[in-house]
Amino acid sequence: MAISTPIMSDHHLIAQVLTEALPYIDFLKNKTLVVKLGGSTLEYQQEVLQDVIWLRALGAYPIVVHGGGPYITRWLTKLNIPTRFENGLRVTDAQVLEVVRMVLLGQVNQGLVLMASKMGGKAVGLSGTDGGLVRAHIADERLGFVGEIDAVDPSPIEALLKKGYIPIVAPLGEGPDGDCLNINADLVAAHIAGAFNAEKLIFLSNVAGICRADKSLISELSEAEAKRLIGEGVINGGMIPKVTACLDALASVPRVHIVDGREPHVLLRELFTDKGAGTMIIR
Repeated sequence: MAISTPIMSDHHLIAQVLTEALPYIDFLKNKTLVVKLGGSTLEYQQEVLQDVIWLRALGAYPIVVHGGGPYITRWLTKLNIPTRFENGLRVTDAQVLEVVRMVLLGQVNQGLVLMASKMGGKAVGLSGTDGGLVRAHIADERLGFVGEIDAVDPSPIEALLKKGYIPIVAPLGEGPDGDCLNINADLVAAHIAGAFNAEKLIFLSNVAGICRADKSLISELSEAEAKRLIGEGVINGGMIPKVTACLDALASVPRVHIVDGREPHVLLRELFTDKGAGTMIIR
């Protein structure tokens, strides 16, 4: 009798997990999900990609958009090229742009594609300059080749999704003169989510989510509540631009999530459990 108890409890646990997850799995079938993998969470990319591959197998349509800021900074330092930021955006002259393209496309994007392939996923890497995916203009002459998005043409990504691939997108765009522009990855993810009327946009970050003044995690809050917390200074510092990007995305996406990309299988926990793992902001 004593021997069979753990087996029974294991079965119980599996049944409990499945009972909780099945309605969410059913809800997300045939829905588009945009997952923004932040540069600060790229070292934890393997479990995130595994979650994305499972999401695809369960019938959802995940699109991954990645950053790569820390990797770019590392290469610029190696090459003795100075790094300068204005309002959180990297000043990108022609020399910096060359390194940005090399790192985002040659190192980060292809690294993610190869890793997904090793785990049995079918992924294709592309950037906003492929097939006119992201059209942009120079945001501010003082920032150099930094782009502000004008339009997203979803057809290159649609073609990949129809063939069963997971698109992995680097945050570059094409300017009106055919120049390559460096674009904030949060904005690329938000605009792609909007172009697809995505069900969810999930920002994987290096924070657990949005916290109250007493540091306890807020699992769900409305757009109005988020604005109030910014006004009260509860949301402050580096969280302000992140939450602002979430609020901007809510214009076209019903639910935006901020979760800690360093936690094991955080995507599955956020999407398939009642409690979730981070913060969901709703319209």
